Amino acid sequence: MKIFKLLPIILVVVLIAPSVGLAQKQRSCSRDGLKKMVDLYLTAQTKGDISGLPLSQGAHYLENMADFDIGKGIIQKPMKIDFHMSIFDTGTCQTFTEVIVTNKEAPYVMGTRLRVIGDKITELEILWTTTDYWLFNADDYLKYSSAEKWDEIPVNRRDTSETLLYAANSYLDAFLDANLDIVPWGFPCVRIEGGAYTAPGGERPDSSCEVGVPSGVNIVNRRFVVDETLGAVVVFCTFGGGNGAPDTHLFRVENGKLRYVHTLTHMLQSSFQAPLPKDADYIGKPKGSFGGGGKPKAKP
Repeated sequence: MKIFKLLPIILVVVLIAPSVGLAQKQRSCSRDGLKKMVDLYLTAQTKGDISGLPLSQGAHYLENMADFDIGKGIIQKPMKIDFHMSIFDTGTCQTFTEVIVTNKEAPYVMGTRLRVIGDKITELEILWTTTDYWLFNADDYLKYSSAEKWDEIPVNRRDTSETLLYAANSYLDAFLDANLDIVPWGFPCVRIEGGAYTAPGGERPDSSCEVGVPSGVNIVNRRFVVDETLGAVVVFCTFGGGNGAPDTHLFRVENGKLRYVHTLTHMLQSSFQAPLPKDADYIGKPKGSFGGGGKPKAKP
């Protein structure tokens, strides 16, 4: 009798199990699938036409970390893209793409994040910088970024997502308490900040990303895209507290150590004036201003 009472329960479990497995499978995403979504985004940005983007109903669009009308967004602006590079997070089904446009009349360096569910883009976020924004120089950004090596890391040498997140968080934490010892500095390591570069005369074996790291700046609202295959992690955040400037920090980590750092900050250059630290010998820096020794004003 007890066996017959258990049969309905067993049948329910058997019937539910395949559907749960199917749901999990549908929520997963492949690296190739994410690459295809990025290709569609790049085509849309080049044309200034989103009609070919597989946006979900009610897709969330953001610019500079704020909700924005996609019909009026920068995604609608046609651009000749000179260089782009992407990372792919198959764990959270997200992508991040660095886009460089050197058009003299309308130059941009942008960071674009996609979130994908199934075959639809559910979130599209763009942080952009342009002329008169923080240390901006699209030509220099192109020169230095395109020369770097962001190839796939052999499986047996890949860092875990925890290691990548630690490297990113410890770097950003150092901006507040000036505790540089917690950061896994690599040598060589170079940083591109808006277009400014931390390796005067070119990269050397002792080049360091520690140059010019400020203190007393709180970096909050952190969101991450992590790619273990490329040893990469990008952080969307606000520089200078909750009302600070929208910012992205992209890191390449090799053997647990920082190798490359790319920074984009959506903040007018005039909103931040602070003296250059003595050790911050940047290529391409505007005279008399630097990302250190002070706090940004409210975001423009």
